[in-house]
Amino acid sequence: ANKHKPWIETEYQGIVMENDNTVLLNPPLFALDKDAPLHYAGEICGFRVHNGPTGSSSVQFEAVVLDRSTGEGLIRSKEPLDCESQREHSFTIQAYDCGEGPDGANSKKSHKATVHVRVNDVNEFSPVFVERRYEASVPEGRLFDRIVRVEALDADCSPQYSQICFYDIITPNVPFVIDNDGNIKNTEPLDSKRQRVHTFWVTAFDCGKNRAQADAQVVVTVKPSCKPGWIGWSKRVEYTPGSGSIPLFPSLHLETCEETVWNIQATVELQTGHIGKGCDRDSYSDRSVRRLCGAVRGEVDLLPPPSPAANWTSALPTLPSSDSSLVFSFNGSTHVAVVPNSVATAVSGDHFTLQLWMRRGGINTQPPTNQARGNRREEETIVCSTVKNDDSFSHYSLSVHGCRLSLFYWPDVSAARPVKFLWKLEQVCDSEWHHLSLSVQFPSVTLYVDGVTFDPALIHDNGAIPNPAPRQRLVIGACWGNDWLNQRQAETGGDTLDPNWKYVGGYRGLLSGVTVRPGSVEPHSVVECLYACREGLDFGDLETLGSGMKVHVNPSQSVLVLEGDDIESFNRAVQQVTYRNSLRFATPGVRPLKLTTSLRCFNEESCLTLRQLEGYLVVLQPDAPQISLSGVGPHLARPAPEFEGPRGVPLFPELRIVCSLSHAVNTASSKWTMTPTLMSDAVAHTLDGCEVQPLGEELNPEREELLVDMDALRERGLEIINTTAYIAITGAESISVYEDVLRSVRYRLAKGSARFERRFRLSCSEMNGRYTSNELTLEVNFLHSLDSLYHPSHLLASQQQFLHPSHHSGELSGHTLPNPHRNSVVPGAATVIIMVCVGFLVVMVILGVFRIRSIHRRGEGARGGSKEDSGQWDDSALTIIVNPMESYESRMGISADTEGEGEEDEEVVESPDDANDDQRIIIKKEGRDGNPRRY
Repeated sequence: ANKHKPWIETEYQGIVMENDNTVLLNPPLFALDKDAPLHYAGEICGFRVHNGPTGSSSVQFEAVVLDRSTGEGLIRSKEPLDCESQREHSFTIQAYDCGEGPDGANSKKSHKATVHVRVNDVNEFSPVFVERRYEASVPEGRLFDRIVRVEALDADCSPQYSQICFYDIITPNVPFVIDNDGNIKNTEPLDSKRQRVHTFWVTAFDCGKNRAQADAQVVVTVKPSCKPGWIGWSKRVEYTPGSGSIPLFPSLHLETCEETVWNIQATVELQTGHIGKGCDRDSYSDRSVRRLCGAVRGEVDLLPPPSPAANWTSALPTLPSSDSSLVFSFNGSTHVAVVPNSVATAVSGDHFTLQLWMRRGGINTQPPTNQARGNRREEETIVCSTVKNDDSFSHYSLSVHGCRLSLFYWPDVSAARPVKFLWKLEQVCDSEWHHLSLSVQFPSVTLYVDGVTFDPALIHDNGAIPNPAPRQRLVIGACWGNDWLNQRQAETGGDTLDPNWKYVGGYRGLLSGVTVRPGSVEPHSVVECLYACREGLDFGDLETLGSGMKVHVNPSQSVLVLEGDDIESFNRAVQQVTYRNSLRFATPGVRPLKLTTSLRCFNEESCLTLRQLEGYLVVLQPDAPQISLSGVGPHLARPAPEFEGPRGVPLFPELRIVCSLSHAVNTASSKWTMTPTLMSDAVAHTLDGCEVQPLGEELNPEREELLVDMDALRERGLEIINTTAYIAITGAESISVYEDVLRSVRYRLAKGSARFERRFRLSCSEMNGRYTSNELTLEVNFLHSLDSLYHPSHLLASQQQFLHPSHHSGELSGHTLPNPHRNSVVPGAATVIIMVCVGFLVVMVILGVFRIRSIHRRGEGARGGSKEDSGQWDDSALTIIVNPMESYESRMGISADTEGEGEEDEEVVESPDDANDDQRIIIKKEGRDGNPRRY
């Protein structure tokens, strides 16, 4: 009877080699049956294979019985296994006995046992590279930990054969090595000049020592050394005046060395604080600039040059200025200017424009002695004024405190409450020159700083404070204390600064051009024309800006900021930054230039940091204009009565002023040489002053004067200073206007004040005296008539003048002597006397000639004797008077040997018998032999 079931282990571990089918089990497969050794019941007839957890592994395996009595069995695969397809298999097996007879009836089955079969790999595959070609680019001159990484894969399933154990460079003599992970690095610094591209081959081996099927190619390109920063920076940039706008960085571009950035910001700074008052502006005087810009006239200068008429600025220290303006220094304590009431009255009213140049700090300034450390510094008052209106008084004060500018305004000191306007400005505290223009038309207040409008940052009611005394007062550089007016109001109203008076809020810094103009305010266009900088930074074409680019320029155009996120667009924008100077005669000199760049990267830790670039812009010396005065001869001769007329005589009736620019031009004189040539181009210019100065003695107001058409001057807006030492006409105007004005300058004498000569010098200038003309000297000669002269020598001088008009035309070359006036000054009686004298002179000359010839005939035998002895003759009845014009001729350097052509040679004839007589015959001629003869 079959009483027991077969028994097997519960779990088996099996191994099968790839491409084989026999499974080696551990433990071996044996089935036991307790019915042994009974025939059939104690024998194992077979094993059944069931599906494992995956449900498919049982299909590939089968179990067979090797010995029925011992129950030994074998598991094998139905077909060769592939490790790469499936490396492990799991299934269950079950043993069954032979039952009770040959037919296997009543057979019994064992429990199910789990079998795990692992397929062992065979190294049947070779490594394969992921890519057939690897490329990399590296900068030269550096050693890298890894330039590029190559990778190969093996299709075998086991770690032993699927892993790549090592790589190898099979190209000999290359400066590269590769490690077991496929990382390639250089063994020496690479040089792009020596070899730009390196190409080599690498292979791979798996742990079964199978070599790759195909080798891989590696190409390494060596780039020139990359240094992050700006490339193409030029430290020196030259600007030729009159060039308009020029690009500052035409070839500049940013190199980030492949670093990814998402924001770029560059700041270009042009330093012009040392040029004039902060930058290059018009060099004309303030009054001339106001006229050129069309500003309303009527301003009053509160800080004029010290003079007897303006003595309230005499105690203030002054400093030189590059633009010829007067700069006053204030130390915050003793330097205060009290404007006289006579001047303050002229600027009364509640509508006014206050303008000034200001620079905080400056030199010769000391901090207040009562300033304790840590205490807040008090306000510094620039202008403090109580103004008389029609029937009330208003008060205002302009002050600075830190970087704040404040206007304290009291519309009516007896009724209204004060209002304070505040501006927070960097220009107030940067220690640079700035122009302030404050237009008050209460309640509207407009502030212009360097021609740019600024709105008040804060306007507030200043609350209840003691009312200032209703008394007109104007102080520059400080303000009076409250007790000062109360104590001094009843005392003298003098304008002299008393050191015992108490001033508060002293200003520390420099002031220039402080003016007040009552009335309507200036238009913005006029203010911008007056005080805007003529030089600065600019951007070429805003339409060429790429997307995401931003450009910002500060009001003074000294700082330009570029911001963007794309390097290519940013480089194009930087090359559009320009410098412009609209002045024809720009101020030459150096302007420092700075470029600051900040980058923002995705990886902030490794983001690039660029150093600040510094350079300078050189404005070259402009071609100096040559102002030429001509059209006036060195001598001007007129009859004296013309100078004594009511209108006098014009000194420069044919004056011509020409302004030209000379510049060098290279012309090829031959094939190999270049000769520089000066070219002169006439240009239209604006003069700003001409001066007529008498040479020698100053003008005597009782006897002589220079006359100018004052109506024409006022019509053209020109100013004149007329003194005995000079006459100066100032104001920016065209050359044609100055020609008309100077041609109308006349010289007039009082009756009987004529003398022989008077010399004048004329010169002109432009650009506030920066360029001057040639000095034109004119000598005025007075021609006297017989009626106006009483000395005999004067009489004969007039005779000689009218006897030989052709001689005088040669003698007075350079004099302006019109023909209609040559004989108009000789009356009829004088003509008769002259004719009689001439006839008498001719008779005496003929008589003398006959006497000389008779003496020659009588003394022919003694010709070798003394000429003095043989030349005696009776001249007791002969009286010859010499023309006194000889002294004038000798002084003018004109020879008197032009008495007539074709006359016989004659010399000075002296009378030896009358050697003591002062009268001589002067007829200078040379003989044919060139030697002088005496008779």
